Amino acid sequence: MPGPGSTSVTRSTLRQQIADALRDEVLAGRLLPGQEFTVKQIAEQYGVSATPVREALVDLSAQGLLDSDQHRGFKVHQFSVADYRHMVDARALVMDGIIRHAEHSGHTRVRPKSVLPVRRRAQEAARAARCGDLDIHIGYDLRFWAELGSITANCYISGFLHQLRVQSWVFAVPHLRADSSRREWLWCGHEDLIDAVSLGDMAAARATIGHYNEQALHWADRLER
Repeated sequence: MPGPGSTSVTRSTLRQQIADALRDEVLAGRLLPGQEFTVKQIAEQYGVSATPVREALVDLSAQGLLDSDQHRGFKVHQFSVADYRHMVDARALVMDGIIRHAEHSGHTRVRPKSVLPVRRRAQEAARAARCGDLDIHIGYDLRFWAELGSITANCYISGFLHQLRVQSWVFAVPHLRADSSRREWLWCGHEDLIDAVSLGDMAAARATIGHYNEQALHWADRLER
């Protein structure tokens, strides 16, 4: 028999499921930047009540993925190239800090067992990038960085970086879907990075991450041209 807190737990779970589903819709390009919708429309689409939908939309707004308007509802946030550059700069600074902390503390090696699942994500993300398969690449790329973060940084830093990467993909998806040469711009250095982390080679990790960020900024230059 359900306990006294089961109703709130169920609603919380539904709230998260709706938020995750809408985030996937944005990343898949089915909800485009600037596209407007209401709580009622989303509730009808998923066949649920308005309350968990409203809570999910508020959560996504707090993550910077949606804009809310008291009278018109919600719309997908439209990031600019300048926003994207700031995201790349921010993640570069944070990741450099993680590497410096590991070097200074002497904790540059990770347990081999903890690397195995991350390596599988790396292989799949890199394979999808080389094939130009955007949908598969995004899913594995986000999982790769999230799992790598769980073994190399604390949960607050990992959560911040994950939010940055989701925002980066929200910006990038519409541009990449319209680009027939997108395979050239999908980063596929995941395996190199996990090799460096496995060996505790922070110089190689720094160089690989540097290439990752440089490629993102070169792509931003291309968009501006």
